[in-house]
Amino acid sequence: MTSILWFRADLRLADNPALAAAADGRPVLPVFLWDEAAMGARAPGGAARWWLHHSLASLARDLAARGATLHIARGRAEEVLPRLAAATGATQVHAMRAYEPWARAQSERAHAALSGALTLHRSALLHEPHHVRTGSGNPYSVYTPFARALFAAGDPPPPIPPPARIAGIAAPGAEPLETLSLLPTRNWADAFPRHWTPGEAGAAERLARFTARALRGYDAQRNTPGVEGTSGLSPHLRWGEVSPRQVWHAARDAGATGPDTFLKEILWREFAYHLLWHRPEMPDESLKPEFRAFPWARDAALLRAWQKGRTGYPIVDAGMRQLWTTGWMHNRVRMIVASFLVKHLLQPWQDGEAWFWDTLLDADLASNTASWQWVAGCGMDAAPYFRVFNPVLQGEKFDPDGAYVRRWVPEVASLPDRFVHQPWNAPSPPCGYPKPVVDHAEARARALAAFAAIRRDAA
Repeated sequence: MTSILWFRADLRLADNPALAAAADGRPVLPVFLWDEAAMGARAPGGAARWWLHHSLASLARDLAARGATLHIARGRAEEVLPRLAAATGATQVHAMRAYEPWARAQSERAHAALSGALTLHRSALLHEPHHVRTGSGNPYSVYTPFARALFAAGDPPPPIPPPARIAGIAAPGAEPLETLSLLPTRNWADAFPRHWTPGEAGAAERLARFTARALRGYDAQRNTPGVEGTSGLSPHLRWGEVSPRQVWHAARDAGATGPDTFLKEILWREFAYHLLWHRPEMPDESLKPEFRAFPWARDAALLRAWQKGRTGYPIVDAGMRQLWTTGWMHNRVRMIVASFLVKHLLQPWQDGEAWFWDTLLDADLASNTASWQWVAGCGMDAAPYFRVFNPVLQGEKFDPDGAYVRRWVPEVASLPDRFVHQPWNAPSPPCGYPKPVVDHAEARARALAAFAAIRRDAA
């Protein structure tokens, strides 16, 4: 019997339960399906499309080395998959379970069109969101008890190895990867290859480097953007080039003391998907209803200054420039720049999330929207509304020698340490660098007044 393996966001051969089931002694047709109609407004943004192109090219090479050819097709899943099954005589279709609202609807349509021959496997998460419940049987709404429960559940099963050979078959109608038009037509992504190697091999190399070096100092260095203190695995996890089980066991097996701080980041990703599963409106609406009446002060010029790294606050501008150049931003700085946009500039969190969606290589619907809502104070388990990060103090605390801002904001590179995060106070402020677009104290007072107003209205 022939099987179809439907690749979604699980672009790897190791620890891929759908692959293991599809290729279990049977000929298999590996398929990647570009169903842009199903994705709608949540089709990958520009940076993520760049990554996807190169990840698919890498996956095609890996499959070819084992005897199979990646079949690339465009169209609706409920139309393409039955057509391929008829052409190949396939009686089973195996795929990973996807959790985005659009993907859940896509799965349901494909399942019906295939008359139940579609089997979904857990591949992207450690636990199914609908299986994790509180003692009272309800979904979790707070991260800490959620993480505590998953730690208590013990380590996940070990990852499964990739097959040495795959009995691949061909089917008519395959399209070249280039027809998906994933690569940018302008040269804004030219620097990405200097920082990233999409594909399963690149993920394995980055995971090995992290567990051999940075994991040992993770507790001390993870909040310091000027050093390589984090894993940098987020784009690889986003596209399933490495599984959370592989990451979990690699961290456990590294012999470092206390990997739990790092594993909590893996569990935050799980929690974001838990929220998205139970609250599918999360990508578009504030989960706390009172925030839907928040008095935003939309200002296109302020939004543009933030996007381009021209706010006059070096730690904010460094993060936004790092994002534009590399397609990635350090997690601590993500919190700082998000807080600045929402609370200092009073711009809607959805506008910031949309920019991240288009410019992040790791743009992930669950993690991106859950994190933005956390920073904005409107999520289920959110930072307190009155927490307004002071960008000067944040810079001085987490980038005390200015290594990070000097790299990404060369206009301030020559300033002494005591002025690098507040260049407007230097005896000779740098030429060409903007003054702050808002005064911190005034912006904080304005944000607190806005938050207080919606709390009064909700009372």
